[in-house]
Parts: sequence; structure tokens; C-alpha cells
Amino acid sequence: MTGTAQQTLSTARPPETEVHTLDVTHVHGDAYAVDVRGHRLLVDQPTEAGGTDTAPTPTELFAASLATCVAFYAGRYLTRHGLHHSGLRVRAEFTMATDRPARVGSIRVVIALPPALSEQRRAALLAVASHCTIHNTLHEPPEVSVELEP
Repeated sequence: MTGTAQQTLSTARPPETEVHTLDVTHVHGDAYAVDVRGHRLLVDQPTEAGGTDTAPTPTELFAASLATCVAFYAGRYLTRHGLHHSGLRVRAEFTMATDRPARVGSIRVVIALPPALSEQRRAALLAVASHCTIHNTLHEPPEVSVELEP
């Protein structure tokens, strides 16, 4: 790596690619606001980690993004096949890695389905839901760059 303040894995992208933007601003202490498409999300740290526990942590939102993506794909499957959503729930459980660098070590996503689904439908829904965008991204990680604004 060069002696610059910029750490870049890659910033190359095809010119026709749509860029999605969100902005993060400091609120107070360890709390930050995320503004995306007119929506505002907050993140904070638990009190035992020095925060004020006013919102989920970024890591919890990371796991939540996977769980909600799985739920979305499962729900779309049900809708596409004229099936009811009642009873559809998704739970995510995660553990932190015990070595460095700090990161999520494992995530378990459990889908609770409407009770009357056949085994064939259950298997098909699982196949669809397990290929949600976030899950695919975790299996085929994106190029990531962290840079300083000029």
C-alpha cells in the first residue's frame, strides 16, 4: 500500500452501473444517523460499550439486513404462488469472531413458515430465500473501498 491516507481495494465500476448513496452523520456520543432515500435510521452502541443504547448497533443492522432480505424473498415467493404470509417470521442469530480482525464470525437465519405449506413448497421457498441479494453478496463479496473525502 502506498503512503497515502486512502485505502482502496478497488473503485472501478462499469459506467452504466447505478450508484446508490446513503449518508451517515454524527448525532451524539457513539450515535450516528443514516439517511437513505428520505428515510433515517439510527445506530448506537450499548451502554456497556460506551454508547447510550438509543438504537441498534451497525453490526445488528448488518444481521438485520440479511434477515429482512431473506424475509422479503420468502414473502415474494409466497405472493407469487398465491400463498398467505401469516406465520412468516425470520430470526437471525449471530456471533462475533474471537480472533482479529473484529467481525461477525457466524450468522444463523431461521425462517418460520405458514403452517400449511407442503414439503415441496417449503423446500422451494428455502431455495429462493437463501439466494437473496444480501446472502449472495456475503458469498460473493463486493469490492470495497474506504477513502477520505478530498
